[in-house]
Amino acid sequence: MENTTHTAAGPQPRSRKRTTADYLGLTALALFVLLSGLVVGGLGPLLAIACDTCQDGVRGPLRFYDALTAVDRVGVPLVTLGTVAGLFHPRGGARAGGIGLGLLAVLFCAMLALGQLTA
Repeated sequence: MENTTHTAAGPQPRSRKRTTADYLGLTALALFVLLSGLVVGGLGPLLAIACDTCQDGVRGPLRFYDALTAVDRVGVPLVTLGTVAGLFHPRGGARAGGIGLGLLAVLFCAMLALGQLTA
């Protein structure tokens, strides 16, 4: 029997239950998001302040050091954990994983940009 309850927006689609393969795929994506969050949080600030031509290998006094550390210590963990939580939400899924990975890439680029600006 098909669910054809009429509402103001029209008939409601029947929701499909997730299978074991769906959960395995989401688990693999969640592990990839966690690994990406670790890489962005660990290597992002180091690459942002690295300098090949500087004497000690570290860029001079940073103008936006506080913003760089805030993105690293608050932004990256929130995006990573929010993405993992969104993956297993009933209405989430792979779309949440894609958005989260995109946001991690944006945060990585923001950290690199903040590290390039010196006082």
